[in-house]
Amino acid sequence: MPRTNNHAAKIETAIARDEAARHPLVASWQRSSVLHDLDPGKQRPPERLTEQELNEAQERLGNLIHTSEASLDQLYMAVGDVGCSVVLADRNGVALSRRGAQQDDNTFNKWGLWTGAIWSEESEGTNGVGTCIIEERPLTIHKEQHFHAKNTGLSCTAAPIFDHHGDLMAVIDVSSCRADLTAGFSRLISVAVVDTARRIETDHFKDRFAGARILLAADGDKSDMPPEATKGAALIAVNQDDLVIGATRCARNIYGLSNADLDNPRSLSSLRGYEVDQAHQYAMAEHRVIQQAMANTGGNVSAAAREMGISRATLHRKLKKFGM
Repeated sequence: MPRTNNHAAKIETAIARDEAARHPLVASWQRSSVLHDLDPGKQRPPERLTEQELNEAQERLGNLIHTSEASLDQLYMAVGDVGCSVVLADRNGVALSRRGAQQDDNTFNKWGLWTGAIWSEESEGTNGVGTCIIEERPLTIHKEQHFHAKNTGLSCTAAPIFDHHGDLMAVIDVSSCRADLTAGFSRLISVAVVDTARRIETDHFKDRFAGARILLAADGDKSDMPPEATKGAALIAVNQDDLVIGATRCARNIYGLSNADLDNPRSLSSLRGYEVDQAHQYAMAEHRVIQQAMANTGGNVSAAAREMGISRATLHRKLKKFGM
């Protein structure tokens, strides 16, 4: 098998030249060969979970499969006509949900791009899903960039999805086995894949903090950050007391937040570096509540006091204090 031998030789040469430090792709090849002891000439298809194991893996992913359905459908509508398969895999590289044209099902099933198949780097070497999991960044593994020669007919574009704790939760992969799919077209697919991953990440975050206000990080908050740190959905969740109770991975990078910071919520104003006169804020809040109570009762002091749960005399003193 000359093609297999040539591919293996190419990988072995790159590893021998110690190019891993300069090229992420070669670093992945090196992991595949040295760390995982894989053979580029391996011919068997990916391992697959049993039906029970697949069901258990889907359950572990929680509500994400349901949350992502509309976004994955939309992505498939954009790429399905050019012979692509859309896969949602968990952080272990197991394909848990997929979309593909019925006429391509036999082909993709043969390639192993099917629910239950394991596409971790440990199992399949350098590939879209597995390498995305290791590197936690969007990437494309185009044809001969794959570690296994049997996968060099594939072009795979993947993007990570991070959960509300900022941890890797899943990966979206769009793969094609068309011989005429160019690297340039793969880059266009990459834009759609990354956009879908961020949309799913946002939907998941909003679902986890359904009772909170969801805010975007201000543009100024990103000014001193390296570009890679600010990629993704930069969202924070704020409760009714204006305390920050949640943040996406991108927002955590921007504000330097840890899990400990969110276990002991801080105010939105302090997060954004604003100095707040707490005494003035308290007085303004009290003034606002009194104004609302008086408006609700048509200026009836007794009724307003009852609505606020204080005595009429106390309300009179507060009205005098605020010159109302």
